[in-house]
Amino acid sequence: MKLIVGLGNPGREYEATRHNIGFLALDKLKDELNLSFKEDKKFNALIATENIKGEKVIFLKPLTFMNLSGEAVVKVVDYYKIDIKDVLVIHDDLDLPFANIRIRPNGSAGGHNGVKNIILHLATQEIKRIRVGISSPDKQSVIDYVLGRFTLDDLKTLDKTFESVSNAVKDFIAGDPFEIIMGRYNSHKA
Repeated sequence: MKLIVGLGNPGREYEATRHNIGFLALDKLKDELNLSFKEDKKFNALIATENIKGEKVIFLKPLTFMNLSGEAVVKVVDYYKIDIKDVLVIHDDLDLPFANIRIRPNGSAGGHNGVKNIILHLATQEIKRIRVGISSPDKQSVIDYVLGRFTLDDLKTLDKTFESVSNAVKDFIAGDPFEIIMGRYNSHKA
């Protein structure tokens, strides 16, 4: 069983914001894989479950708000007894150029509060992740910047990025070695 987590904030006011890149990536997968997300109050998340080539896969959008993402993730991991090696988190990254991808098998939160909370609740940094670059703000506060909306041009640029993210997720679900996945998609640049 695999768990694919897209990080973001719930609510219309956060749709298409930089901090919701994980939600946007799962929306792309939703369209490709014909997923149906439903709210599950037990996990405080939107969940879609699908069997893909014999593998049960749970797609998760925590509804806890970004800084408490780990609460929803740990509930799903514990309930379904999902091995940490089968968890993949997709999130935004201020330190990467816009629309670039960096896939990592583990590491620190790098200042990302959603990832920090997941590390805290799962008690490990051994969490696979796909980081999608949003660049960093010039003069704007970080909070205003990450909660700012993408332009239509930004969203067009992100289409190609989300295509690579989707392919990386599908390769992960298929069981490709993670080092191979990193080699395939870490070269993606906007």
